[in-house]
Amino acid sequence: MTKAVGLLIALFALWLGLSGYFKPFLLTLGVLSCLFTVYLARRMNLLDDEAVPLQLRPGLLLYWSWLGGEVFKSAWAVSKVILAREMPISQQLIAVPCSQKTEMGHVIFANSITLTPGTVTVETVPGKFLVHALTDEAANLEGFADMGRRVTEVEAR
Repeated sequence: MTKAVGLLIALFALWLGLSGYFKPFLLTLGVLSCLFTVYLARRMNLLDDEAVPLQLRPGLLLYWSWLGGEVFKSAWAVSKVILAREMPISQQLIAVPCSQKTEMGHVIFANSITLTPGTVTVETVPGKFLVHALTDEAANLEGFADMGRRVTEVEAR
């Protein structure tokens, strides 16, 4: 039941954020559509830890805001590389250790690396990721360690 309520709240927040309508009739339709979606998901037995990861909720918003800042800083650095006359690119593949315990933690960490401009998670093997980095600055293992630590904190909560 907790997962159904969590999914309902998340779906309605998404609907409200995307639509931006606050008229009573449209709010009612939004609530009804979200209720119907949760009903269908429950009948199809889709409300599990993978579909509704409630264990990640407390620190996830703080992590997303931090990740947004990191994406902005990396985008700025990649833009400078692209606009430079000589394009100082030093591509490399590096092994990044991952300490996350759950599959969801691995997914969040790997996707966070890929979302950050200048880096792409190429391959995952138990205990580490193979990451392609565009520059030496992007290949900084300390930055990846910080990101991994933050994902592990979100995962632990």
